[in-house]
Amino acid sequence: MNAALSSVEVSSAAGDPGMLAGAARLAAAYLQQIGSRRVFPSADDIRALDQLGGALPEEPAPPGVVVGLLDRIGSAATVGLGGGRYFGFVNGGVLPSALAADWIASAWGQNVALRVMSPAATALEDTALRWVVEILGLPESCGGALVTGATMGNFTGLAAARHALLERAGWDVENDGLFGAPPLKVIVGDEVHVSVTKALGMVGLGRQRVRRVPVDGQGRILVDMLPPLDDRTIVCIQAGNVNTGAFDPAREICLRAREANAWVHVDGAFGIWAAASPSHRYLTDGFANADSWSTDAHKWPNAGYDCGIALVRDPRALRSAMSVTSSYFNTSESREPAQYGPDMSRRARGVVLWSALRSLGRSGLTALIDRTCRHAQAFAAGLRNHGYEILNDVVINQVLVSFGSPAVTRRVVDGVQQDGVCWCGITEWQGHTAMRISVSSWATTREDVETSIAAIHRIARECQDR
Repeated sequence: MNAALSSVEVSSAAGDPGMLAGAARLAAAYLQQIGSRRVFPSADDIRALDQLGGALPEEPAPPGVVVGLLDRIGSAATVGLGGGRYFGFVNGGVLPSALAADWIASAWGQNVALRVMSPAATALEDTALRWVVEILGLPESCGGALVTGATMGNFTGLAAARHALLERAGWDVENDGLFGAPPLKVIVGDEVHVSVTKALGMVGLGRQRVRRVPVDGQGRILVDMLPPLDDRTIVCIQAGNVNTGAFDPAREICLRAREANAWVHVDGAFGIWAAASPSHRYLTDGFANADSWSTDAHKWPNAGYDCGIALVRDPRALRSAMSVTSSYFNTSESREPAQYGPDMSRRARGVVLWSALRSLGRSGLTALIDRTCRHAQAFAAGLRNHGYEILNDVVINQVLVSFGSPAVTRRVVDGVQQDGVCWCGITEWQGHTAMRISVSSWATTREDVETSIAAIHRIARECQDR
């Protein structure tokens, strides 16, 4: 070995199994403590992050020192997403199998742009996508891509829609752009999620150039208020309102769209997974009749970050919107990931998704969904029994709670977030200020729910006594 190699280069070249094993021990210790620590870091822990800043040092640091700094300073300032008492932003936990698979996938270091780059990772991705299609009850012919999250899933589905509708009009949008293209009409519900409007902006259809349709008291599109549809119309519907968990009436909307040859895109970031539960599948009635779907595997399936999924009924439309050619691309007759999604070089998300689904199986995924929905019902019942108002019909895992006036509700949410026992978000919905509780983690237990209800009630009483 060249004597000029530094210790850092030597340890990297040798794989440094001791350092890797040490990092694994630190990670395991972190997970063992996550159930007993604060869910949100203290102000002191956040201030300590300044120690990781400053100018980039001139000299290298041994990997073990770097990992030690991350653990000593960084771990304390993390949010306990992996524990059982984080109920914010519909963030799922990480299944043990998915976490372990993520470590292995990182060790593999695969690039999943092309099949020739990683036969193993692309084969696992193919299988995982097929399983998702089966779980969600979607057409077997769907084309799919693994992306960072539902925002990019919405972007991918809407890009396929843009291609298909403009191709019908004789316009090649991928080559000629939108300048001078036939106009497209986009229809959304009045409570459309911001990930959809962001995606509409990125795909060039405009965040504001949409027709908003009124919704009912749970946030569902009122079908009778839909404007006329035609073959240049994209209708965006929701499987799981981010506040209430409610589902748009997909069967009726898709029927109207089919009659007009319009395109229906589904934002199903978390709610579409209700299709995996016999008890909740009725909520997804008609969604399989849409043309494209976006969802997250890092929410309900708990596959960890980042893992979003885009699915399109017509694989040709997806490939046409996303394909790329180059003289040095070695492609095959099989599905090439870079030809179906916005990324070229990317990490092997399919390895982790495959591992999460394989470890759960159908019954495990059903149990995860049903259990978190029962926990949401328990939150609603417990807080209602304490005299607080539940604002939504709790159909899946979302609970909206009012503690009185907007000012009091804000104080309660602030108090809960600072208290550290659990973490819940705040939202403004249909004229109400509310605490938003999203139960999405495999790790949440009934004890976690009861402990959290007690903490919320304690803080609410303190706020109301002021």
